[in-house]
Amino acid sequence: MRVVVQRVKDASVRVDGDEVSQIDKGLLVLVAFSRTDAENVVTWIANKIVGLRIFSDTDDRMNLDLETVGGDILVVSQFTLYGDVTKGRRPSFENSASADDAEVLYDFFIETLQGIAPGKVLTGAYQAHMEVGFVNDGPVTILIDKEEE
Repeated sequence: MRVVVQRVKDASVRVDGDEVSQIDKGLLVLVAFSRTDAENVVTWIANKIVGLRIFSDTDDRMNLDLETVGGDILVVSQFTLYGDVTKGRRPSFENSASADDAEVLYDFFIETLQGIAPGKVLTGAYQAHMEVGFVNDGPVTILIDKEEE
């Protein structure tokens, strides 16, 4: 499983010109699943995201978490995070989970986050062409990559 976590001042997702989700301060989470991912990896990453201390305190040090700052999460599925360009110029997605398997893990990821996150957990539209807009705060961008052990 691979996620890109961005600390944002605001983020939104549009599908076919209509806004489907929007958050103010919080985390934009782009997520992709590999062929070998399982629920234990999803749970580990969900807990890691909610506990990240990447918001600034009064000394401008990354020391605060979502709960402390009252932040929300916007999750966007992005299978292209597993695009492999080591050979040729066109990305290979052979390590990506199938769309059906990824959807099951995506739904489990959302449910897990909703159960543990202090604020709202909103989503994009799975397998839709989305326009994602955001203002990265910092910028702060964290990559979390975990495989089945």
